[in-house]
Amino acid sequence: MTQREQEILAIIKDDPTISQQDLADRIGITRSSVAVHITNLMKKGLILGKGYVVLDEPYVLVIGGSNIDIQGFPSQSLRLHDSNVGEVKISLGGVGRNIAENCARLGIKTRLLSAIGDDVYGQKMLSHAQSIGLIMSDTVVLAQQATSTYLSILDESRDLHVAINHMDAIEQVTVSMLKSKKSLIEHAVLVVLDTNLSQDVLDYLLSNYASTTFFVDTVSVTKAVKVKNHVTRIHTIKPNLLEADVLRDEEGKIGAYRTFISKGSQGVSVTVDDQLVDYPAIPTQVINATGAGDAFMAGLVYGYVKELTLDETVKTAMAAAMLTLSHPDTIHSELSEELLLKTVKEI
Repeated sequence: MTQREQEILAIIKDDPTISQQDLADRIGITRSSVAVHITNLMKKGLILGKGYVVLDEPYVLVIGGSNIDIQGFPSQSLRLHDSNVGEVKISLGGVGRNIAENCARLGIKTRLLSAIGDDVYGQKMLSHAQSIGLIMSDTVVLAQQATSTYLSILDESRDLHVAINHMDAIEQVTVSMLKSKKSLIEHAVLVVLDTNLSQDVLDYLLSNYASTTFFVDTVSVTKAVKVKNHVTRIHTIKPNLLEADVLRDEEGKIGAYRTFISKGSQGVSVTVDDQLVDYPAIPTQVINATGAGDAFMAGLVYGYVKELTLDETVKTAMAAAMLTLSHPDTIHSELSEELLLKTVKEI
């Protein structure tokens, strides 16, 4: 492969839908020359054809929210309608982004398609992603807009008491934008969605990619309703008890191929093709309950990618959640495939 072909291939990896003219303008050659190089790359089997799909290692695609997490922790019992002495922490967050980071830390090649502002927080997200190997080249950076923010107050037990989310940026992930990412979506091993995405986007994705394996994090009761009409197109869905209730049909079924219902200290109820299995919770000293669900979803992704059995998958997902629960941050800073597998063996 020539140096010019290497240059073109690197650009196409970052933007599989780039036009030949844009490629030509970017590297300073004619469009006809670009066409010759692309033909050569196709003959060498390095580009698979229409849409410039690059022959590359398998990847997981996460489409969802990215935001800044601001958490408040009281030093004593939480007092409502009053100022509480405590600690405030600021960290990177967003359901989709958190799942993507956990997956990347577990050694899974992961691409995140999201929207962030061009502010200091957005730049911090991009630099952090690069440091852990999370690919964010498909994420939209919004000019003169702020990165979304999630503000949460935890009680003295470190359980979520109340939260407010300002997620305007995710509205810029549109159907039109996703149509331009068709090849990226179609060639993913699986696609993880969170329901912070707009109704139009969820409808489009779950109605137009029949061959794509979708995992869905329902996020909240209000947002879980968005996918109720599409559950039969979902391979794996992860609601809690309240979210599961709004997803059930008249017969009490949810309809996804696999449903993992989180029941907190009571464990997880798993339904696979209408067969129910209950798994007890693993005793864990909880330091911070925020982020455990995102880690659990990453564990489910890991189990699918590694072709684990159902029991192995649940154990792996529980171990990932347990590691996060026992860590002060939303994402365990030392999480790795090695640590996860070690934890699985110990439980």
